Amino acid sequence: MTALGTPAEPSAAPGPPWPEASPVLRFGAIGCGDIAGRRTLPALLSTPGTVLTCVGSREPERAKALGEHFGCEAVAPYEALLERPDVDAVYIAVPSMLHAKWAAAALRAGKHVLVEKPAAANHADAARLFAMARERGLVLMENFMFLHHSQHATVKVLLETGAIGDLRTFSAAFTIPPRPDDDMRYRPDIGGGALLDNGVYPLRAAIHFLGPELRLMGAVLRRERRRGVVVSGSVLLAAPTGVAAHLAFGMEHGYRSAYELHGSTGSLALNHVFTTPDSHHPVLRLSRQDHREERVLPVDRHFVNILSVFRRAVTRAENISAESYAALRQAALVDEIVARAETVTV
Repeated sequence: MTALGTPAEPSAAPGPPWPEASPVLRFGAIGCGDIAGRRTLPALLSTPGTVLTCVGSREPERAKALGEHFGCEAVAPYEALLERPDVDAVYIAVPSMLHAKWAAAALRAGKHVLVEKPAAANHADAARLFAMARERGLVLMENFMFLHHSQHATVKVLLETGAIGDLRTFSAAFTIPPRPDDDMRYRPDIGGGALLDNGVYPLRAAIHFLGPELRLMGAVLRRERRRGVVVSGSVLLAAPTGVAAHLAFGMEHGYRSAYELHGSTGSLALNHVFTTPDSHHPVLRLSRQDHREERVLPVDRHFVNILSVFRRAVTRAENISAESYAALRQAALVDEIVARAETVTV
């Protein structure tokens, strides 16, 4: 286990090149959650060079329904999917606390893995997974699709060209309304609560803009007494330069998905940043002293984009070691938030 503040070894480039005889990356999907059916699997079907071979579920009828909907085979149980020779990569969309278990099983079966975020509920498990992938020459990647939307690249260019001067603070929030009582997110042993479900989004955004060496300065978590799960929280981080990141998350709020960056001469802000629809034109709000402007940015398909990046990583055309390192840093910060936060039971 790598302690927070000590750089972990990024995943090395995976093993031998992808065979030219297999130019198409064949996916099997484990778990039939909402994000899989609505966004990831439709994107997979429209991503060049990828095909969906089969879907697996613990519930055969649900797998059958999804298989019919997406025009592929249905497989039960999950282990049968991992044994298939016509599956090169596995997309994992089971509840958060089960990600590490099935990612490890897929890697042991010799499959590349795209897993819903986070890859693991703690740093020790995440480190073991990335080490396992590296040792086997396989690609392991978290499905943080928002990082691959072009709006964030636009923001980075504006920051680098001094559009708001020297960066002083970053703030981000991802909050959603309460879910139905039987929602898996409310089960601490399965869903893991709000920190693992939506708190990792603003946390990963902070790492993306401020760098991986962020330090935890303070945190507050609200834990629901009845179900014993974290339902919301706030986090304060600091970069080595002194730039602060204020993060909020939860599943007991009105919907919010946004970030703002404030600099020495101005600020910029974006909404709908974490779950951006394919048809959405992001509106970037830029302010400098008495100047205000709004820039309408292009639509983008971040689910297709991340699947393309994943495929290029498998074919050795793209190195994702920086993403692997960020994933490990994120897992270490999650550990520290859990250990050091002021937890209020409500």
